[in-house]
Amino acid sequence: MRKQFGVKPSKIELEKFSKSAHWNGTIFENLEETNMEFSLSNMPKFLHKQFFEKKGREPNKALPIIPFNKDGIEISNQSMQSIWYGHSAIFMRLNNTTILIDPMFGQDAAPIAPFKVKRFSGATLEIIDSFPQIDLVLISHDHYDHLDYDSILKLKEKTNYFYVALGVKRHLVSWGIEGNRITEFNWWEESFFNEIKITFTPTRHFSGRGLTDRAKSLWGGWVFKTEEENIWFSGDSGYATHFKEIGARLGPFDFAFMECGQYNENWHQIHMYPEETVQAALDAGVKNCMPVHWAGFALAQHSWKEPVERFVKKAESENLKYIVPKMGELFSFHFENNSKWWEID
Repeated sequence: MRKQFGVKPSKIELEKFSKSAHWNGTIFENLEETNMEFSLSNMPKFLHKQFFEKKGREPNKALPIIPFNKDGIEISNQSMQSIWYGHSAIFMRLNNTTILIDPMFGQDAAPIAPFKVKRFSGATLEIIDSFPQIDLVLISHDHYDHLDYDSILKLKEKTNYFYVALGVKRHLVSWGIEGNRITEFNWWEESFFNEIKITFTPTRHFSGRGLTDRAKSLWGGWVFKTEEENIWFSGDSGYATHFKEIGARLGPFDFAFMECGQYNENWHQIHMYPEETVQAALDAGVKNCMPVHWAGFALAQHSWKEPVERFVKKAESENLKYIVPKMGELFSFHFENNSKWWEID
């Protein structure tokens, strides 16, 4: 079996899952009823468009990424400094700690499929070589566009510790990472790491890397709270009431990385439309945010620019403060340069 698949849960892991209130004895379940199925009769037309009708869904040329410059990072700075690498891959310095969130730097978001889902930017795996030692990697769920085998191979000797969704540890262990460097999280579980309170928050989504392991691990987002700042990574999610609950329990948030992209009417319950992304931020009490989960891959059938265009329009109409930095650009949530860089394509 190809290493990319990861592995199925063991009996011991299934016993551990049974202690979660979100495990129904067979799979993990969302907080609200969620249906991800669509008509088999529509499948041939959908697949043809997905793999062969690419006009507008990909940039006309490779999207540039600003090279990593370690001298630009203020090592002693406790405030958040971040770099976005397209899709949901985020480098962060917070409280003198170096963090990576969903570090998928690979070139193919569908490595087991018959057709590649190629990244919009080239040579992204090489970016990992330029990073300093990573204190903590966080994995929100085990889908290929968030957990990448090739990226983990490059990171496993460069990373001190891993925080992952419940059930994801087994994949990392099968790829050679020691189990004592990995902590799994159920929804609402929390841990302190270098005086950062990190909480795993619920989303409305699913998981799985093959045909037989759907929903055999959990999915979610992450909150990072220090004495100075409260930051949220929303994770992949359909719109639902959990956003208000997250805000009530852990908000308000100084800044949030909000899922925005790869939506389709056929799977609307597990990925938000951009207008819903803005509403979710408002529900959770977000003061300033940026859209992520776009500009990396064509995983849905909208144009590659549509998520950010619709997000910006809605955010401005709701007076929600937002930023859209270039890929590879160092920023904090005080960043002001909204250049609409995506319009150059």
